[in-house]
Amino acid sequence: MRFVKAHGLGNDFLFAPPGAGPDPAAAGELARRVCDRHTGIGADGLIFLGVEKAAPAEARFRIFNADGSEAELSGNGLRCAAAFLAWCGSVKSPRILFHTAVGDRPAEVLSSRGSAFEVRIGLGVPRVSAKDIPFDDGQTLDRVADYPLFVVKRTFPVTCVSMGNPHCSLFFDELPARNEWRTIGAGIETHPFFPQRTNVEFVRVVDRKEIEVFFWERGVGETLASGTGSAAAAASAILKGLVDRSVTVKTALGSLKVEWPEGGELFQTGPVEVLFSADFPAA
Repeated sequence: MRFVKAHGLGNDFLFAPPGAGPDPAAAGELARRVCDRHTGIGADGLIFLGVEKAAPAEARFRIFNADGSEAELSGNGLRCAAAFLAWCGSVKSPRILFHTAVGDRPAEVLSSRGSAFEVRIGLGVPRVSAKDIPFDDGQTLDRVADYPLFVVKRTFPVTCVSMGNPHCSLFFDELPARNEWRTIGAGIETHPFFPQRTNVEFVRVVDRKEIEVFFWERGVGETLASGTGSAAAAASAILKGLVDRSVTVKTALGSLKVEWPEGGELFQTGPVEVLFSADFPAA
């Protein structure tokens, strides 16, 4: 099978040919094999797309993490998917409506130059109740904000939201050293209060218009960027009153923009690069 690799700020994905897609068990095993960075092509996730309409463009979206687990959604994955479909000519419109496991998500290719794209996506309204995240400590919580979470022998105030997938954000004046935040991230991902595990963001507020974020992704581990993670970190900072409703999220390899108007849906804009195609046995 021929796969195409693309990345959004270093968060990289492999795309199967549009319309391809084995059953979930086979897809999970394929994701583990093809995403392995030593014996496969290497990526954070494997994405399957099914184009339903070329114009106006609609496509089904399914994503499997590098560990073979299926995720509900990926922000960078959506942006990469829009760029991939435009790059390979599978759609005729810059606007694409993706049908995901958690509902429809719009995308728009704002610009393209060769294999480089700028893509804007809609990620809906962040959900904040414990039930929606999900977060289960035995209580009924309307919001999980500055919750004292005990993990790796320490207590951290965490703020959690759902972007269609669960996120947990920790705020620091200075971001911790790499070995420290990786340990914390792994501990929080599998904490028993998160029944579906969780993604983890380590956030430093630069000013009211910019934040810096490190990412620990559920089913992947450390990643250079995360689209829904950037959205969740920005949303959490907005909910805490630390930043304005339009904020730049600084990642290891660059920045993207998150906008969450009062009473509206959250949108994200950032770069994508289509890298190469490669053949890899699907069985």
